[in-house]
Amino acid sequence: MSQNLFEKVWNDHAVRDLPSGQAQLFVGLHLVHEVTSPQAFQMLRDRGLEVMYPERTFATVDHIVPTVQLQRPFQDGLAEEMMTAIERNTSDFGISFYDMDAEYQGIVHVIGPELGLTQPGMTIACGDSHTSTHGAFGNIAFGIGTSQVRDVLATQCLAMSKPGVRRITVHGSLAEGVYAKDVILSIIRLLGVKGGVGYAYEYGGEVVDRMSMEERMSVCNMSIEGGARCGYVNPDQITFDYLRGRPKVPSADSEFERAVDWWKSRASGLDAEYDDVVDIDGSGIAPTVTWGVNPGQSAAVDEHIPAPADFPESERSGVEEALEYMDLMSGRPIAGIPVDVAFVGSCTNSRISDLREAARVIGGRKVQAGVKALVVPGSRAVRKQAEEEGLHEVFLEAGFEWRQAGCSMCLAMNPDKLQGREVCASSSNRNFKGRQGSPTGRTLLMSPAMVAAAAVAGEVTDVRSLLN
Repeated sequence: MSQNLFEKVWNDHAVRDLPSGQAQLFVGLHLVHEVTSPQAFQMLRDRGLEVMYPERTFATVDHIVPTVQLQRPFQDGLAEEMMTAIERNTSDFGISFYDMDAEYQGIVHVIGPELGLTQPGMTIACGDSHTSTHGAFGNIAFGIGTSQVRDVLATQCLAMSKPGVRRITVHGSLAEGVYAKDVILSIIRLLGVKGGVGYAYEYGGEVVDRMSMEERMSVCNMSIEGGARCGYVNPDQITFDYLRGRPKVPSADSEFERAVDWWKSRASGLDAEYDDVVDIDGSGIAPTVTWGVNPGQSAAVDEHIPAPADFPESERSGVEEALEYMDLMSGRPIAGIPVDVAFVGSCTNSRISDLREAARVIGGRKVQAGVKALVVPGSRAVRKQAEEEGLHEVFLEAGFEWRQAGCSMCLAMNPDKLQGREVCASSSNRNFKGRQGSPTGRTLLMSPAMVAAAAVAGEVTDVRSLLN
């Protein structure tokens, strides 16, 4: 049996075995943002330490950035403190920083691929749980905590336990109106939010093989929501075509082709061995919407909300709690749930292809009266491209707000927040209680196209009826 990609990349970067049973793993690329880094930098100062390889660390601001008023100082005092801290820390320690005026400023998991920092065969770490996004390029990318951010800054290494590898193969083809977001929500629904604990997920099969890089990023992004340590797709020609010409990728043809040869060698062997294998029929996946308070509590748009009795006994109390919080009754259709807010954005679904699909659904329609709808591009580069294509005009004419780049309502560590018991149709990645800024706000996760459909209908709507 040959090795899978995870084993190859892990072995390439394993420095030594530690007495704890973990491995000391070298980190090829470290990405930093303003929320989880201030304490880590302070820990270095307290110990008189420097950043070991500052050229391997890149920083941006995304979580706390306002998407309307960008003037400094920020109205939010804590946000201003975080902004000041990352400006000082990156300057003091010699780290490249994409600040609010930079051409490539944006969500960390959007600009890494845009710049070509994210490449196959790497180990990547970032103080953000959705770092698994970068695995779409054929690498192993881990979200880490603040103390681990300190460790990487100081040593360029992490102490980690090696997970097993589960191969998830999605066969067949997707129907019109079914997107990468529906694929990953269906996987999490099938395997559970804890189903991936102890595993890295390798995604493949005809459905994944045909996906664009942006679609693969959406799938890998939510691996963590299924409990996996990371998720990845083997690099192929789609990967290489995306990377060619990126600012941080070798520009000379000979150097690029040499890089491609090595990238190809990191892919899983045809007879690679896995700790577990899951097969899914892609033709059976429908537009999917969450109805509960974790990403695994979802159903197809043409289904009904399940009853607690439909679940194993160990899960029933959680289902009852979710239904009570969401103010939903089992047995009612998913379609028709009213929404107050429609949000297209986040590191899951804020790239140019996401915006194109949302605009395609709108197709001259208007946002339903009483619905607040906003589109937040994932980076300044995405925003610029969307405006060059005229997408912003489609959104504005429909009644959407067209915002500056940032994380916005995904985590709501900025002025973009739900109010009270508002229900939000969201293209983000988490529907936990209070996730979008209101302790009682309610989130329905879905694809950007489904968010657009909900915005114009004022309720959860099957996007296929609008596309047809």
